Amino acid sequence: KHQLAPAILAVINGYLQEKGLSLRQGTIVDATIIHAPSLTKNKDGERDPEMHQTKKGNQYFFGMKAHIGADVESGLVHHVHGTAANVADVTQVAELLHGDENAVYADAGYTGVEKREEHECRDVIWQIAARRSTYSKLNKRSLL
Repeated sequence: KHQLAPAILAVINGYLQEKGLSLRQGTIVDATIIHAPSLTKNKDGERDPEMHQTKKGNQYFFGMKAHIGADVESGLVHHVHGTAANVADVTQVAELLHGDENAVYADAGYTGVEKREEHECRDVIWQIAARRSTYSKLNKRSLL
């Protein structure tokens, strides 16, 4: 309600940077689903409008998603951004970068991030994991 979490995180990260504990040369980005009950047993008898349903694998989840940016060297979190669960991970990368990194590391959910308009002028090395389907297309000979 009062947006205290970003302010508190900024104060903590400022302190850690002053102490030299945050190198900020690279960022790891990832997201996690925060599962919430889909019941409507609140006073209004309705679901929370900020939460949505999403499918991961063969399972459906209802809730929100926490998008996280962490320093690659120390593992310290420098950005957290919350969205509805159905928001694509790749659309939130700009919210998770501090601008001083020279490399960004992410899982296959971020495929194509380097082609997005908001990252055109960003001079970083994008290290995005390949999708499983890519590995199944490779033969053993090409891996040697």
